[in-house]
Amino acid sequence: MDTTSTLSIGAALLTGVAIGVHWKRISSFFFTTTTTTTTNKQTTLSKRLKYFSEAQSISYKNTEPLMALQTSMQYVIDSTGTSFLDSRNNVGHVGWCHPHVVQAIQEQVALCPANSRYLHPKRALLAERLLAHFPKELCVVFLVNSGSEANDLALRLARTHTQHHDAIVVDHAYHGHTNATLSLSPYKYNHKGGERYKQEWVHKVSCPDMYRGKHANMANKQQATMEYSNEVQQACQQSTTHGKKVAAFFIESGMSVGGVILPPEGYLEQCYTHVRNSGGVCIADEVQTGFGRFGSSFWGFQQQGVVPDIVTMGKPFGNGFPLAAVVTTKEIAASFSNGLEYFNTFGGNPVACAAGLAVLDVLESEQLQQHALNVGNHIMQRLRRFVAQEAQEAQGSSLATIGDVRGCGLFIGIELVRDTTTKEPATAETSILCSRLKKENRILTSIDGPHDNVIVIKPPMCFTLENADALIDAMLKTLPKITQEEVLQFIHTPT
Repeated sequence: MDTTSTLSIGAALLTGVAIGVHWKRISSFFFTTTTTTTTNKQTTLSKRLKYFSEAQSISYKNTEPLMALQTSMQYVIDSTGTSFLDSRNNVGHVGWCHPHVVQAIQEQVALCPANSRYLHPKRALLAERLLAHFPKELCVVFLVNSGSEANDLALRLARTHTQHHDAIVVDHAYHGHTNATLSLSPYKYNHKGGERYKQEWVHKVSCPDMYRGKHANMANKQQATMEYSNEVQQACQQSTTHGKKVAAFFIESGMSVGGVILPPEGYLEQCYTHVRNSGGVCIADEVQTGFGRFGSSFWGFQQQGVVPDIVTMGKPFGNGFPLAAVVTTKEIAASFSNGLEYFNTFGGNPVACAAGLAVLDVLESEQLQQHALNVGNHIMQRLRRFVAQEAQEAQGSSLATIGDVRGCGLFIGIELVRDTTTKEPATAETSILCSRLKKENRILTSIDGPHDNVIVIKPPMCFTLENADALIDAMLKTLPKITQEEVLQFIHTPT
């Protein structure tokens, strides 16, 4: 038997075993209600607190932490075998442990997980298929491991190409956890402990929030949009005055931690013009919103008819496997090829590429972009009907109500307020609601926004209409039941 045959048989055996294990996991979810674990949750929590830094947060720590041992599509299964509907985790983009993605990863890891200096057909094919979703100007790919790494590299590309140094970012933005990307993230450096990451080379402009932002109360929305974009122009001028000049303008196509803020129509075009006139480049951060999540477009920036100079992506690309990318122009890539090699040991290794290809397969074969649009429209229509028809009555009997519903596709923000006129944030009520949804309805939700009062809906893309109705029904049923005693307890509970 030759070497090739031996390798093929070995890979088949390994793959067969792996697929069998995966099917056992999936079938245990559908056909049993128990999960075997050798360690109970309290022991695991104790070890987590003992061996890890407190800076690494735990969801639901003050109520009942979730010990997730299995996942399947839009469900997370805990140590008791209880399944929770997942409306918060966009990492499992096409569905947690989607069989096609799992099989692709298992088959490739049994064959060759070697680094990117060697040729591999999957790496070339992934770049080709990814670029098919971009305008022709964006035609060069860098494969990396995470969104943070992608944004860090994007800054390097921008500085090398422009020979400028400064950056413009939007308030409440989050672009990553490296030293450089923390400085690009007001969401981090404006909080306690993040002060040292605030740098003079970063110019912060107002978040273009049309609900409670700096210019939100203007009757003329086009004028409000212009006021927001003019701040970018002023930042460009300020940078020039200081002699350093703007290298890049970073903006998330949809701001998750900012509270699901989508740039208003015309904003990106105006900002891009100001930045390019100053010699800078425009970077679209698609880590939260890319790969069809908006439904109406594959990338968020496409909704405004603009073409960025650099696009970054991460989280959903590998469906839970570490895979991210930077896509840019030939001109910027050529500037970066200045003699200093760029090498990334694991970025775009064959296993990661197999995961990425499988994600693209599922997005296309299951038409998940259109599905996201249909389900997202249903969610927003139901909630907006509630706001329009029932909010006043609900506010009369509830401590909090829905002040605003915004987003696109399966990227939706539900902002809770105590009063629709004053827009007082319902921070405590939002946290209580999410805790009760988990405990009473087995639904996982996420909170974001500067005031921690926006429920963010960004589930696996297989989230169904039935799932959507279950989530909305539970929210609207639970919200009026929140008591003043619960709010006071929340306020006095240490974080």
